[in-house]
Amino acid sequence: MILKATALGIMGTFYICYFSKMLSQKKKCIRTDQLGKGKEGFLKFIEIALKITTYLLPLVQVISILIYPEDSCHPLRIAAVTTEMVGVVVFALSVAQMKDNWRAGVQREDKTNLVTSGIYSVSRNPAFLGFDLMYIGILFAFFNRWLLFATLFAVCLFHLQIVNVEEDFLFEAFGEEYLEYKGKVCRYFGRKFRRK
Repeated sequence: MILKATALGIMGTFYICYFSKMLSQKKKCIRTDQLGKGKEGFLKFIEIALKITTYLLPLVQVISILIYPEDSCHPLRIAAVTTEMVGVVVFALSVAQMKDNWRAGVQREDKTNLVTSGIYSVSRNPAFLGFDLMYIGILFAFFNRWLLFATLFAVCLFHLQIVNVEEDFLFEAFGEEYLEYKGKVCRYFGRKFRRK
């Protein structure tokens, strides 16, 4: 029961962080949820599917945690829940460092700044990395085929969002500044070192 309660508590912390940020920005008249707005075709599909998935996957996760037949503290399961916790920390840091530049989705009319310091100096997409680590941690701790399918679908949608929407938007908005940043920092984790 301890591992299940821990996983649910970590997951709850993640969503408290997510929705608290959205509410605090709403009080400042910032529309955080931009998913699907002003998009057409494949881009709209990606963002709408991502929005639906990020609301349905927690349901699949909670059910998977609650119905998991055992609650043994096997080292691999503890490592998986630790991965979930790391994901929450990465996400919380990314949202905090983005300040009011953070959005779920992009809107070309919004004026934001390119954040490249802190956690963004080792990941161009730490919020997405945080989601992925949390999802993967839960998957490996409470594995079942439905959770596997839902997790893989969500992770693929996040990747499609990054490469088809986010990166194009950032290039349009910040041009050479973004290209220079992209040349130094990896999409998910790590820095690029160039030989001279």
